[in-house]
Amino acid sequence: MGLFDDVSKFLETQIDEFLKNNPHLELQALDEKLAEQQRESDRLLSDLKSRLQTVESKIRETGEEIKRWHIRIEKARKAGRNDLVVLAEAHESELLREGNQVWGQMELLRDRIPQAEKLALQVQHRRQELQVKLEEARSERATVRSSSSATNSWLNMNPTAKTPSDPLEKKFALWETEEELQQLKRNAGR
Repeated sequence: MGLFDDVSKFLETQIDEFLKNNPHLELQALDEKLAEQQRESDRLLSDLKSRLQTVESKIRETGEEIKRWHIRIEKARKAGRNDLVVLAEAHESELLREGNQVWGQMELLRDRIPQAEKLALQVQHRRQELQVKLEEARSERATVRSSSSATNSWLNMNPTAKTPSDPLEKKFALWETEEELQQLKRNAGR
């Protein structure tokens, strides 16, 4: 486990350092997380609205059934069929209980929909704010690139400056890179 922990720590450090040196990538990762949250909140809202429609439809159907059984109870009562009246009243009571339960579900859904809408709006605003920051980071990177290009142009005009095209510079850069790689391997091997 020690080696695994060391490698994990090393990789986390490298990733943190990489993200610190490339803040636009961190912003892009955050943007992707917010985009996923936005999709999730949209799905939740859509699901809640769909369930509300289903529950409202069930309430209407239950109300129609209650009316139908109420009429039957009255018919049976007028006909003197108390045996049917008792059974129909029990059925009507069961329908009323069902209707009350479904009504409670409807009210719960009606409470949750504005909460879900508020959440979706918050995620959307956060994402818009992040988009602005991402654009700022991109323009900062473009500025850095153009100043880097200007520096490279100056180096190309200055024959005494060491450039990457210098064979000795290339050899040293390769050797230094290999040394760093060997050091990383040694550190990971602890």
